[in-house]
Amino acid sequence: MSQKIRFAIVGFGNIGRRHAGHIMHNEATELVAICDLRDEANSGLPDGVAFYYHLETLLAMEQVDVLCVCTPNFLHEPHTIAALQAGVHVVVEKPMALSTDECDCMIAAAVLAGKTIFAVKQNRYNPPVREVKKLIDSGRLGQIFMVQVNCFWNRGDAYYAESDWRGKKKKDGGCLFTQFSHFIDILYYLNGTIASVAGTIHNYSHQHNTEVEDTGSFSMKAENGAIVNFNFTTCAYQKNMEGSITLFAEKGTVKIGGQYLNTIEYQQLEGEALPEINISAKSNDYGLYQGSMSNHDKVIKNVVDVLQHNDTIMTTAEEGREVVHIIEQMYFAATDII
Repeated sequence: MSQKIRFAIVGFGNIGRRHAGHIMHNEATELVAICDLRDEANSGLPDGVAFYYHLETLLAMEQVDVLCVCTPNFLHEPHTIAALQAGVHVVVEKPMALSTDECDCMIAAAVLAGKTIFAVKQNRYNPPVREVKKLIDSGRLGQIFMVQVNCFWNRGDAYYAESDWRGKKKKDGGCLFTQFSHFIDILYYLNGTIASVAGTIHNYSHQHNTEVEDTGSFSMKAENGAIVNFNFTTCAYQKNMEGSITLFAEKGTVKIGGQYLNTIEYQQLEGEALPEINISAKSNDYGLYQGSMSNHDKVIKNVVDVLQHNDTIMTTAEEGREVVHIIEQMYFAATDII
């Protein structure tokens, strides 16, 4: 059996703890160290896992193969680059960074170090997404005419009170970075890059505690010619309502729906239908709020498969950068309702 891959985590909040659980449950991986600035993160650590307050110290003191960057959005670039310069591969949570310039610096550091960046886009593993991806790649859908994306979630005051970086423009970036980058990734994964964008954003219900929008609507044209409508809000009353993507194409219509892209809600296809898929209990549940589908076990497995078996990366740094680029296009084009 190959030697276990040694992981460390920087940022031991909700998502960092999820990474830790999957690392410890994978027979090919070992969690050796945690880094976090907060004293409370140093409680209930697994036996044998070291704790550090400073990433530079962790990287100097521990033998680490992979660092999971689970810190707030604005720290993804410096923490990733620090690890790469120390000769460590990086798994970086969404969004990869808050600008394409930051992504470019990260990619350049990876090339210089000869190490790999794994961008976390776990919704690519959702069974409905994988089935529709295979359908598109096979050519069975033919030309795609229109794509409709709906992201209707709830983020209340408790969510923003939980962490002081949330809702801050320079640290959070906005809803498209923090809440809905996964949906932009699936749009890109299934339908390719975006050529042109028009849209409107506004902050309706969170003006008292955020500096970013909470609602938006965009009309876009994809490089393949398809019209894309993208609607989002964090103002859904009391709970998440819908996370869906519907494709209208030459030879079929299919909707991936549910709250977290977890069902095939309807389909009408030329030829054989896709399997009926309805997954009801695999969201990331953080108590005060729910997030996207919980597939981080597959993210960790992909790291193992790439490093030990030379398998294909599910989401490359270049793909992570393209998602950031689409978000930049959307914000640049957006007007704000006064």
